Amino acid sequence: MKRKLLKWMYLGVLLLFASCASMVKKESTEILQSVPFHQVHLEDDFWLPRLKTQKEVLVPFALEKTKPAMDNLRKTGNFLKGIKDELPFPHRFIASDLYKVMEGAAYLLILEKDSMLEHTMDSIIDLIGDAQQEDGYLYESHTTGVAAQHKDEMGEKPYSWVVHSHELYNMGHMYEGAVAYYQATGKDKWLNIAKKSARHINHVFFEGDPNYNNGKPINQAPGHEEIELALVKLFQATNDSLYLQMAKKFIDIRGVTYRPEGEGVMLPDYAQQHLPVREQTKAVGHSVRATYLYAGMADVLAQTGDETLKPALDSIWANIVDTRMHITGGLGAIHGIEGFGPEYVLPNKEAYNETCAAVGNVMFNYRMFMAEKDAKYIDVAEVALYNNVLAGVNLEGNKFFYVNPLEANGTKGFNQGRKGRSPWFDCACCPSNIARLIPQIAGMMYAHNNDDIYCTLYAGTSTTVPLSTGKVNIKQETNYPFDESVRFEISPERDGQTFAIHFRIPTWVTSQFVPGKLYSYLNNENADWELILNDKKVSAQIEKGFVTINRDWKKGDRIELKLPMPVRYNMAIHEVEADRDRVCITRGPLVYCAEAIDNAALVSSYVVNVSEKETVRKETEGVLKNIDLITIPATSVSDSNIQQLTLVPYYAWDNRGDDAMIVWFPQTEDLARASVPVISEYISKVNTSHTFELDNMYAMVANKYPDSSSDTSIERWTSWPEKGKKQWVELELKTPLNLQSLSVYWYDDNGGVQIPKSWKLEYKSDGKWNDFPLYVTDEYEVQKNQYNMVHPGKPIITDAFRLQIQPKPDAAVGLLSIDIEEVK
Repeated sequence: MKRKLLKWMYLGVLLLFASCASMVKKESTEILQSVPFHQVHLEDDFWLPRLKTQKEVLVPFALEKTKPAMDNLRKTGNFLKGIKDELPFPHRFIASDLYKVMEGAAYLLILEKDSMLEHTMDSIIDLIGDAQQEDGYLYESHTTGVAAQHKDEMGEKPYSWVVHSHELYNMGHMYEGAVAYYQATGKDKWLNIAKKSARHINHVFFEGDPNYNNGKPINQAPGHEEIELALVKLFQATNDSLYLQMAKKFIDIRGVTYRPEGEGVMLPDYAQQHLPVREQTKAVGHSVRATYLYAGMADVLAQTGDETLKPALDSIWANIVDTRMHITGGLGAIHGIEGFGPEYVLPNKEAYNETCAAVGNVMFNYRMFMAEKDAKYIDVAEVALYNNVLAGVNLEGNKFFYVNPLEANGTKGFNQGRKGRSPWFDCACCPSNIARLIPQIAGMMYAHNNDDIYCTLYAGTSTTVPLSTGKVNIKQETNYPFDESVRFEISPERDGQTFAIHFRIPTWVTSQFVPGKLYSYLNNENADWELILNDKKVSAQIEKGFVTINRDWKKGDRIELKLPMPVRYNMAIHEVEADRDRVCITRGPLVYCAEAIDNAALVSSYVVNVSEKETVRKETEGVLKNIDLITIPATSVSDSNIQQLTLVPYYAWDNRGDDAMIVWFPQTEDLARASVPVISEYISKVNTSHTFELDNMYAMVANKYPDSSSDTSIERWTSWPEKGKKQWVELELKTPLNLQSLSVYWYDDNGGVQIPKSWKLEYKSDGKWNDFPLYVTDEYEVQKNQYNMVHPGKPIITDAFRLQIQPKPDAAVGLLSIDIEEVK
């Protein structure tokens, strides 16, 4: 015990020394500044239409979907005022979804004034203010006492279960939204709410408040990171160094003052609490939490110059790009914890790759660039953005992916149990994250520092960059990411103004698609990029991913950057078992995939013939209009007469119907034959409490995909005519398995058989039935026309499952399909 105490004291002294040594923020002239998104005008055909979709479809749709969170705030405000009303329903993080959507709406208000949207925002901000306690605490479930119904999720008292309550996570998203709205309108009501909350949290966590934790400082980092990077934004908006100090303190104490113990979501590394952050060297645990932490660490590094964070960040980043990232920029391959699995375990069909994790990947890498001025970070952010992030929302802006696999066979659900995209999720972090990220993209295109301008992401834009020598107007024209030519017109405030412009040469132009050791081109030759100034080619060396022109500039100077975009064939290193003897096709920054709708045979049955006979054409009609499609030589093992394969960008898949898709293509016939989907049969026996005499209890495990919950073209199981009577279904397995997920597809004939009131799952262990340890963000859903999927919160190895089903009082229940996936 004495040795353990000395260890913690030693760590505390080290962290205190590190904290004090770098607490003073860097001088503003030393920090790389981005040109804010509202000062970059989009004028292109790629991002500008997406902003219009955000404004016209996604944000209004998302605001409508987050009304339950608004109702909870209203009810909490009434509770505090003593007004008689219903209490809010208990929930840990539903408010965060609302705050993220509001952040996205605020960005749109900066781009274009909208009095109606602004009025809506002001009304919601009033609700937020009313729900905040006088001391600054804001968490509806604890304020009204309904958290007592879920002590295991939220704790008995405020801040008593920080590891999973999401109290600080919610506030982080609230701060980001408040800062964005202040920037958009100049109104400070929401900003003041955020500042009041932050000062309250600082007092309770780092000073001590008699109303919380018996007056002792809580001194514990949150289980779900987010507040760290949000506090940096609050510091940047207010210039109050308290918030920067708080961000640094939360980072400094992680893995020091508290370490969870247990399995599943209580594993020490699940929320990166297994070690002090400066001792962490690998990406572990829940991938969204991880990337939010790493983004906050990079922010603190950039703002304070705390170099003690740099070795850990560099090591973690290398571990991600060398061993744990899909070629789409997707992170968190493993379903069980929505997180990082073992090194090189990067499955395709079973990949998780949560959309939020890709958003986090963009945020982390952009902040690393701002801290280190190295283009490799932008290269990773770009790949994650153009592929995994954009795949997370359809082209119409009203359906979403939570999970982003690299292969789907079209015979079962592939998105948290849903076939295709979903209009919303009970855990709606992904749609709301997209709502707030896409409007910010323009703010990632230019950065500056003293007399240097960095051109990072390419798109048709115009902006003015403030330098110490004067302002510089930049106009950029391009059809990127489909066109290799990027043209700039530079107009300094005065002729003869001296400054340097740095142009990013993406990694995909060189010998590989994305930085790291995982992927390389089969044809290893670099493409010949060109930099042209006023019609004369410029000779320049790439340094940290940029080529530089430093000169005395004149108004109207023209620059053209040519970034060749041949069709490239990618291979993964041998350690990635899922991609052995397979190739992935990319062009420019885009990963391409094959969809069933475009091809005559099963997309997984094609053997790709690596050649230079590809053709690229622009789609001229339909939802994919103006998107470049690729046709490559390939032969289907099911029909040798089929000799070509049509590909679409990965971000554009599942916009013309839900069907099969594949990213990594076989190079051998044996692998292609093995890749043709085969329905697994895990079940040896089915038992039920009651089965209607005209139904078949085994129909539910035949793995036939229903067209809808009212599909009568396939067999089913129902408990008719036992209305309102509790039912059970037992599934005995052929052999014990390590469960990844279980999904159920309910039957509903809109009459005597209806979706149930509720259900739950049990599993057998040592001959006894046990409650299923439901994953922390899952729920037992009863949605029509889709699979309803649950994951275990800790590893489950079992040979039997039992569904306990409670019908509605006046109906029986039915099942069309049950799907089981095991951990591979």
